[in-house]
Amino acid sequence: MKLKNSFFYTLRENVKDEDSVSSNLLVRAGMIKKSSAGVYMILPLGYKVLENIRYIIKDEMDKTGCQELLMPALIPEDVYIASGRRANFGNSMFSLKDRFNKPFVLGPTHEELFAIAAGMKIRSYKDMPFSLYQIQTKFRDEPRSRYGLIRVKEFIMKDAYTFDIDEKGLDVAYNKQFNAYKNIFDRLKLDYRIVKADTGVMGGLLSEEFQAVTDLGEDVLVLCDNCDYASNIEVSSCINETIEPVAYKELTLVETPNAKTIEEVTDYLNRPASDFVKTLIYVVDEQVVAVMVRGNRDVNETKLRKLFNANNVELASYSIVEEVTSAQVGFAGPIGIKCTLVMDDEVSHMYNFITGANKTGYHYLNVNVKDFKADHIADVRNIQENDICPICGGKITFKHGIEVGNTFKLGTKYAKALNLQYLDANNQLNDVWMGSYGIGLGRCMAAIAQQNNDENGLIWPMNVAPYKVAIVIISNKDETQVKIANELYDFLKQNHIDVILDDREERPGVKFKDMDLIGIPLRVTIGKKAVENIVEFKERTKADREELTLEEVKAKIIELVNE
Repeated sequence: MKLKNSFFYTLRENVKDEDSVSSNLLVRAGMIKKSSAGVYMILPLGYKVLENIRYIIKDEMDKTGCQELLMPALIPEDVYIASGRRANFGNSMFSLKDRFNKPFVLGPTHEELFAIAAGMKIRSYKDMPFSLYQIQTKFRDEPRSRYGLIRVKEFIMKDAYTFDIDEKGLDVAYNKQFNAYKNIFDRLKLDYRIVKADTGVMGGLLSEEFQAVTDLGEDVLVLCDNCDYASNIEVSSCINETIEPVAYKELTLVETPNAKTIEEVTDYLNRPASDFVKTLIYVVDEQVVAVMVRGNRDVNETKLRKLFNANNVELASYSIVEEVTSAQVGFAGPIGIKCTLVMDDEVSHMYNFITGANKTGYHYLNVNVKDFKADHIADVRNIQENDICPICGGKITFKHGIEVGNTFKLGTKYAKALNLQYLDANNQLNDVWMGSYGIGLGRCMAAIAQQNNDENGLIWPMNVAPYKVAIVIISNKDETQVKIANELYDFLKQNHIDVILDDREERPGVKFKDMDLIGIPLRVTIGKKAVENIVEFKERTKADREELTLEEVKAKIIELVNE
């Protein structure tokens, strides 16, 4: 691409309404532009990056034998009602009606349609296994769009689906897709971890996430300092530390005026938070539930939802809290509470702890499990750093991640809901076993940008960079410089190497800054030594520059690009 007559612009200053390094740099580099909250234009340079990511994904999908197709984004709402997921998606699903008042939605994901399509082929066990995929735009009405392309309302996603006769076949298909994902993210040069995760609205038997490790990441990755344990904090199991039994002390009611939060009560009673048990009131679907966790712990709402096999979990309103506790907010406790009571397993091993008294301005000292009855005892807390690893007993550490891909063993969930069945060798009807596999292309682009940048701009890995080489002409008035620049440009084009020729009427410093900002891996500067057939060569990741002949630079570029 020659820049002089192309759509190309950059911004010198940081963008005020972008809240991440990646989104700020992508906007400044002229690759994306926000059109509304959570919705972005993908401009020519950004589209080149996206297409390079798309090529890698397609290449690895095709190697697995997965066939590509394209599903509609506009889907009858009845499809999601039939699978039982319409209520799960709730307000996150964009809904509309056509002129005949028939309800439609914009597809957030496509398990249902793929199951319907598979049903066109599947009659007997001989019709499987097979797999299908698409790269298509999805829509989710995020309540809080942020971090540029990471949390958006409209996004491009690769979703694949496998179809098998039994769980053994699903395992084979899953491993094939899983390995393809590792190849994809390796080729994208991402620093990533694979973690166990919650199946969420997808449902099924297993979910694993591919998380790009960054300081920005919304997800907390739970890792062990001693083994390869890796999990999303949402599903990470907690192991209780050994607590030696002690004698029960007398239950005592004490006045704690104006002390409602853990911080206020610990200050007032001069006791550490670990001596307290806090009781939080939730509405789980339509059921009011009180949850007890140690004072220095947090409730894991995903675990709570799974405990009740619920769709929605949210903190109760003040009025509900006051109704079940008979007290103002801030004094909830297990003794005499008027709702279902869940006790975190760690609390069941504690002695003589402090709780709210369900009486305004009061707490109980020396509470023990004999003083109340829990309806459920379960692991419902978040694991914390330095906790015990559930696998080896090592220490837990945290990293943050951007979820760029996920894989699901769906089992027969969608087959049962949508009557996707086959006849086995004994002429008996069986449900089809499905797997689902997704990659967010925009998230990959943002994650790569978040991991690969410096004070000068983006640093794209070679195989996703919009252009591999930038040729900068120092003086467009120098015929020799122009001639050599065009000769190199034509040579690289003939060798199928994406190249930019910066032939703009700009100062050299502006050109250099722009090429660094947009992250081109290799730069060739054509200057005064062009008359001697000498050019300057520089790699984006290195400070050094070197002078090479035109033939030497051609060979060097081909070598580096082919690596």
